[in-house]
Amino acid sequence: MTKIGILAGEGKLPLVIGKKLITLGYDVKFFCIEPFAKLSDYRNNKIKKIKLESLSNILSCLKEYGITKIVMAGKVKRPSLKDINFDLNTIKLIKDYSLQTKGDDRLLVSISSFFEKNNFKMLDWKTLCEDLFVNEDHLTNKKPNKISFKNLTKGLNNFKLIGKADISQSLIVQNNIILGVEAAEGTDELIRRCHKYKKKGDKGILIKLSKYNQNTKIDLPVIGLKTVQLLNKYNYEGVFLEKKQCILLEKKEVIDYCNKNSLFISGVNKI
Repeated sequence: MTKIGILAGEGKLPLVIGKKLITLGYDVKFFCIEPFAKLSDYRNNKIKKIKLESLSNILSCLKEYGITKIVMAGKVKRPSLKDINFDLNTIKLIKDYSLQTKGDDRLLVSISSFFEKNNFKMLDWKTLCEDLFVNEDHLTNKKPNKISFKNLTKGLNNFKLIGKADISQSLIVQNNIILGVEAAEGTDELIRRCHKYKKKGDKGILIKLSKYNQNTKIDLPVIGLKTVQLLNKYNYEGVFLEKKQCILLEKKEVIDYCNKNSLFISGVNKI
């Protein structure tokens, strides 16, 4: 049986992926990254607490448990330099990253490359978890209207620039004007922030897409119930999510909530 190690950061995505892999017959162990992974979520699962300070220690843990393939999922913040244990493996990663074009995606690529050089292959879990993704044109009873599609076109045209520059995965459009682009604060804060800039007219939409050069084995756009609750709270029309690239956590609960609150969720392809 293939032993899979999931390097689990913040959020529910690592657990959702792990449970799906377990049902498919994989032997899964969660390596919960402190302080980001919420340990209480992983009750009744095989877990090992780890920290990002030393990559040599992480490699030792993976080898100890006979892990052959790994998955990286969940948000983590880069450790402060003062907290890093500068062992040989960590220095190698820093050297590799320093040669890359900077950005979060480049850092993840460097980490992925580091593990593969140490004989831990990245599992392409997307092909095994297709039901987690948005694959349909429309997921809710409510469909986007003509104004929403017009806002979508505006957003997609602008995303050609910001998506290629490794800047953002999300933007909000209202009255055919870009109200905001997601920065370090994340999608939920973007929704709150842009509410301040809304004018009289349509309600506005959220668009969430993968960046053009994004490594989708290790970094994917994700939304869940909290995000659509905020869309409802701040009176948005709905959300467009990229097909086959965006994960919808708690899918049934999210769709039910949107149907009860007259929000749309629709799938879209980048241009």
